[in-house]
Amino acid sequence: MNPKVSLVIGILCISFSPIFVKLAGVSPIGAAFYRVVVAWLCLLPYCVIKKKLSINKKQLIIALTAGIVFASDVAVWNISLLKISATVSTLIANLAPVWVGLFSFLLFKKRSGMLFWIGTVIAIVGMIILVGYEHILHLELNAGILLAVLASLFYAIYIMITKNIMAGIDVFTFMFYSMMSASIFLLIVNGFMDNNLIHLSVKVWLCFIGMGLICQLTGWLTINYSLRYLESTKVSIALLSQTVFAGLLAAFLLNEKLDANEIVGSVIVLAGIAVTFLKPVNQSNKIVS
Repeated sequence: MNPKVSLVIGILCISFSPIFVKLAGVSPIGAAFYRVVVAWLCLLPYCVIKKKLSINKKQLIIALTAGIVFASDVAVWNISLLKISATVSTLIANLAPVWVGLFSFLLFKKRSGMLFWIGTVIAIVGMIILVGYEHILHLELNAGILLAVLASLFYAIYIMITKNIMAGIDVFTFMFYSMMSASIFLLIVNGFMDNNLIHLSVKVWLCFIGMGLICQLTGWLTINYSLRYLESTKVSIALLSQTVFAGLLAAFLLNEKLDANEIVGSVIVLAGIAVTFLKPVNQSNKIVS
């Protein structure tokens, strides 16, 4: 599959995550656990039959670490979703491109290029318009906002860890071990919090299955695949469009009102993402070996 097409499919799938969390309305840590474990159980027989469990020690450590980071991201974001609106929470949690760009420069001295930063600024401006700048200026740093910021940090770290390993490992193998560690980590957290993971309604179980199959399995398989071929900075900025799609879905499925500023902001976000994928004029005619 074309990596860019794969990325678009992945973004559409994970955009359903805040919808399922809101509809389930139960323990956000429990929702995070079932999102990962359902996907892992579906992946298990395929990986065993196709013999995709072979992995070296270094790759295993990275995959297990990435799983814990991802689990932390989903857990704190889910808690945030139940404290503030889906649109605002998704907006803040998807500020990962800023962290990825900064970390790449500070830790690896990697310059993302002028077009990336121009696109990032455009996309962030669009996201501010989408939410409403007056609303942002008067927002207090409550627990929901702080958790969303923390989720964006975990999100950025996960993207960078994943990029470093995906070029040399099968996507299914990586997902198997990362989701296994994420499931164990979230199960332990739920145990400490004494969360109910069994006595749930049919509606809640359906939400969990939807999160596992659509958001986690399909969504992150396609996103991780795209990370093998696309730069982590570009993938992270493209993931900003999750805010746009999540806002549209929230309007239709959760009856959250979609105002003119949200429509305009969405268009600007997509424009910013498009800019990051442009090639500099002086490099457009070069052949990359």
